[in-house]
Amino acid sequence: MTTEATPSTSASPTARQVWTRARGIALALVLLIAAAVAIAVIRSDARHGELDPRSADPYGSRAVAELLADRGVSTRVVTTLSQARAAAGADTTLLVADPDLLTHTQQNRLHTTLHESGGRTVLVAPGSPSVERLAPGVTADPATSLDSALSPACDLPAAQRAGNADTGGVRYTTTHLDADECYPSERLATLLRIPEPSGGDTVVIGAPDILINDRLDEQGNASLALQLLGSRPHLVWYLPSLSDSSVTDTGGDERSFFDLIPSGWLWGTLQLFVAAALAALWRARRLGPLVPEKLPVAIRASETVEGRARLYRKANARDRASAALRSTTRTRLAPLVGVPVPQAHAPEALLPALSAHLHGHGDGQALDSLLFGPPPGDDAALISLADQLDALEREVRRP
Repeated sequence: MTTEATPSTSASPTARQVWTRARGIALALVLLIAAAVAIAVIRSDARHGELDPRSADPYGSRAVAELLADRGVSTRVVTTLSQARAAAGADTTLLVADPDLLTHTQQNRLHTTLHESGGRTVLVAPGSPSVERLAPGVTADPATSLDSALSPACDLPAAQRAGNADTGGVRYTTTHLDADECYPSERLATLLRIPEPSGGDTVVIGAPDILINDRLDEQGNASLALQLLGSRPHLVWYLPSLSDSSVTDTGGDERSFFDLIPSGWLWGTLQLFVAAALAALWRARRLGPLVPEKLPVAIRASETVEGRARLYRKANARDRASAALRSTTRTRLAPLVGVPVPQAHAPEALLPALSAHLHGHGDGQALDSLLFGPPPGDDAALISLADQLDALEREVRRP
């Protein structure tokens, strides 16, 4: 005696099929994570200690500090605005390593102190609008210099002695008639020296290249850096820090979240929204009325029924399965007993007509329980319900 296996009309995907479908996404995720790790490692290694006079890394500035020490110039590193303001004086050069990190209030307070100190202030690559607050009358051009090494082309003695230097970066224009405009790129200066009424001056440099260890021995970078920073016996190297308590002090001027976001990020976000909207329009499928299409393959009704039944079973949805069976049976029985289809789901309309059609052989209470009763409690009761509904329909259809 042999038992014939029932063929399965819908098979679950195998492990190979799942891997074939998901391997593209998995590979993309692995490449994305690897690229993120590589970028993080490269950036952490290359920019460690940037413009820090204590750092001997390629982007540090320890070489400048050592050369200044040999010439008798002391270098002191400060990281807060209060320290920088307290150290300003006629015998001091204050270097601000990254002016753009300062808040508007910090920039205004620092300018007020430096304007009256009588010393020298060196601003390294300030952008707009930080340069307009720290050096009023100076404007940063949006386009940066294309060349790194430039010639002095001015009468400033320090620039004349240094010769060509790597000052190419941010370019500046000024309204000060007595300012020294040096190292021009397309007629705009990349180094400015602006005299102050107090006897000091402000120097604006468009790039930090002349200060970093890796570029100090090129062109006249070392000579220019030593002359700009060594004109006074003390050098205060200000490295703005986010831990500075004055960062959160706005001086009564409340700033919103959007004021803290650079304008470039706002424009970039707007472009992303526009791109997303265009992509949504491009990928849209139902911009007009639905158009029926012929299926590429014919699917047997038994496979559809079996697939739907498996979904119901997987979700343990015996209530929905029984409701679907009863609703379909009522819809088919209503025309057979003379009840309009819209009233097929009303017990007061369907049950009397059904009992009359069966000539009293059908128990009204049993029919009500069968067609409108509660959902079955287990799979066996669901199968029994399907058999009873099928038997009822055959009885009604019997001539």
